[in-house]
Amino acid sequence: MFKRALLVTVVLLLENAAASAAELKVGTFAIDVTPPVGASLCDGLVRPVESVDDPLSARGVVLVGAGEPIVLIAFDWVGIGNSGYDQLREAVAKAVGTKADRVAVHSLHQHDAPGLDFDADDLAAMHGLQGVICNPVFARDVLKRTAEAAKDAAAKAKPATHVGVGKAKIEQVASARRVIGPDGKVKFTRTSATKNAEARAEPEGTIDPYVQLLSFWNGETPLAVLSYYATHPMSYYGQGRVSADFIGLGRNANEKASGVPQVHFNGAGGNVTAGKYNDGDPKNRAILTERVAAGMAAAWKATEKTPLDTADVAWRVEAVVLPLSPRYVDEKPLLEKLADESLKPGARAQFARHATFARRIKAGHKIPVQLLKVGPAYVLHMPGELFVEYQLAAQQMRPGEPVMMAAYGDYGPGYIGMSWSYPQGGYETGVVSRVAPEVEGVLMPAMRRLLGSEATAAK
Repeated sequence: MFKRALLVTVVLLLENAAASAAELKVGTFAIDVTPPVGASLCDGLVRPVESVDDPLSARGVVLVGAGEPIVLIAFDWVGIGNSGYDQLREAVAKAVGTKADRVAVHSLHQHDAPGLDFDADDLAAMHGLQGVICNPVFARDVLKRTAEAAKDAAAKAKPATHVGVGKAKIEQVASARRVIGPDGKVKFTRTSATKNAEARAEPEGTIDPYVQLLSFWNGETPLAVLSYYATHPMSYYGQGRVSADFIGLGRNANEKASGVPQVHFNGAGGNVTAGKYNDGDPKNRAILTERVAAGMAAAWKATEKTPLDTADVAWRVEAVVLPLSPRYVDEKPLLEKLADESLKPGARAQFARHATFARRIKAGHKIPVQLLKVGPAYVLHMPGELFVEYQLAAQQMRPGEPVMMAAYGDYGPGYIGMSWSYPQGGYETGVVSRVAPEVEGVLMPAMRRLLGSEATAAK
C-alpha cells in the first residue's frame, strides 16, 4: 500500500513538473535609448541633437516556454536597417538563448530620433561622412544594453494564464498621405505636418482607424500590453529636439493610466500621416497625444480575455528576397552621388543607404517576415515602410479574427508600395522605395502562408 502511494506521489510530482516546464511566461523590459547631444537624427536628414523634449525608449517582451524564447522589441527610433537590424537581433538572441529568427525588432519611426545602419555608415565614412547616418559608438552600447535587458526580462518572466484582445477607434489622427487626382496620379502629398489647407480639406482616405491591444495576464493581473496602430507618428520635427512625439507620448500616458508595461508597434503607416489633422503647429502634439491615448484607453476597456497556455502560441517565419528597384541596380551613379561634395552631407549619405541595400539584395539576402499566433490573435511582423493596404489585406485573410501588424522591421527596403501605386507617382514610390513594384507579389503570398495552416509553424 505504501509503495503504491509513493508511486502515485512520484507520478503526480512528475506531471506537475512537466506542466510547470510547459508553462508560458512573459517578461518585459524598457531601456533609455535617447541619443547624446550632437548625434545624428533621422539618418542625417534633419538637424542633429541639440536638446531633449522627452526621452526615447526601447521596450520589449520575452515569451518563455513555447519552444525557444520569442522576443518582440520596439524602438522610439526612425528605423533600424540592414546589418544594424541583423546584429541587434543576433545580440538579443544570443543573450536569451534563442534564434535570431525568433527575435522581432521594429521602430516607431519618429523623425526626431536616431536611425541605425552600420554598413551604410561604414560606406559613408569612406567618403568622410562617418556618423552622419548613425552614431555607431552609441548604437553599439544600445545593442549591448538591449540584449542585457532582454536576458534579465527572460529570467524574471512571470506565468501568463490568459491573453486579452481589445480594439477601438482613434479619431482624427491618421489620414491618407497620398491624395490621388482625377488623372490617377498623386495630386497632393500630405506630409506629417501639412501646411496646404486645400490638401488638408481632402477626405481622410484609406487608413486603418483602429488601435488593437494584445495583453498578457496572470489571472486578474495584467503583465504586459502590446499596441498596434498605423500612422507616421510626427507632429513637428527637424529642430534638433528629440521626442517620442504623439505616438510615444500617447503610449506613455496609457501606460501610466493602466499601470501596465506597454510596448507600441507602428503598423503599415508608409502612406498614412496625421497631415489632414495637423498643420505643424506645436500645440497639435498635445492634441494628437490625447486622441491616441483616448483610443488606447478605449481598447483597454474593451479587452476580452481567454485562457492561454503554450499550445496556444506559435511562431512562424518566411524569409523572402525582395525585388530591387531598377533605379538602384547600377551602383556607379549611387557612389558618384555619395562622393559629390556639392550636395549636403545628409543627402549624400542617403546614397550609401541605397547602395548598401542594393548590395545585400544582389547577394541574395533574405529578410524575415514573422508571425506570432497567440490565443485568438495573429500578429504579422513586416519589413520597411509598408503601405496600409498590406495591413488591411492581412485582416481580410482571416476575417472576423484579430489580425495585427507591426511594420518598420528591417528598414533597409524603405517604402514598400502596392504594385498599382508605383505608376501613380509620388515621393513614396520614387527615390525612397528601394524595391520594385513586384514586391507585392512576394509579400502577399508570404502573408497568406503565415496566416494559414498551423502545420507550417516553425519548430
